[in-house]
Amino acid sequence: MSSPEHSPLGKSTVYADRYDASLLFPIPRQGKRDDLGVTHPLPFHGMDVWNGYELSWIDDRGKPVVAVAEFRVPATTPNIVESKSFKLYLNSFAQERMVSADALRTVLERDLSQAAGGPVSVVLRSPGDIEGTLIAEPEGILLDAQDLAIDHYGPPRADFLSAPAGPIVTEALVSHLLRSNCPVTGQPDWGSVQVRYTGAPIDRAGLLRYIVSFRNHTEFHEQCVERMFMDISQRCAPRELTVYARYTRRGGLDINPFRSTDPTARPANPRGARQ
Repeated sequence: MSSPEHSPLGKSTVYADRYDASLLFPIPRQGKRDDLGVTHPLPFHGMDVWNGYELSWIDDRGKPVVAVAEFRVPATTPNIVESKSFKLYLNSFAQERMVSADALRTVLERDLSQAAGGPVSVVLRSPGDIEGTLIAEPEGILLDAQDLAIDHYGPPRADFLSAPAGPIVTEALVSHLLRSNCPVTGQPDWGSVQVRYTGAPIDRAGLLRYIVSFRNHTEFHEQCVERMFMDISQRCAPRELTVYARYTRRGGLDINPFRSTDPTARPANPRGARQ
């Protein structure tokens, strides 16, 4: 069964240290998309950018190797991969001999593509390759300093959103106050979100209230971002829209969903200060 309650999330787990692709647990995207009114063809383009910081294997002479991995999962894939199963899968390489990093990358791309139901790309970097990585927050106008009284923390309130008639603008609005919760354990997922759009000016107080209204909401990262995209599209009717969330890591993984009306847009992968 591919539903969260049947996943390994929130259960006592034996950590395998030998390769086991069966640990990956796919969850269909369409059930939640049906709830959100996401139809086909999809009203957005994009991908989920994952970063894995706890990946190690054994080389052909028995010496451990470590790497940081970047995974890009297209939004068109029919499944997401449940994050704890992803962690367990990566951990299963800990005592597995691989002839090279390229050989490992090939295995990762094959297994993750099969689980997601579409092509997943993988980049592996050694610690030396990521030395000096720039810490960069999402660019844009920060919403969080607004002097607001807020008393609603869930469920998300799309009616907070509005874009009164006005001159067309192109801008990016950013908040670091995003918080949502795991659908199974209720553990918090913390993040920052960037809303980049062209259209009538979005009411900033309403947008911040809307973002904060995810605080006690339970959905996976990818689902939260698709909900934001759909709600902003329907309530504010921008000509162009991109929503990009950068979540902090849990279990050595961070998940960063990106959804956009621009079919050519490809998200950068900076590391935020909290990541």
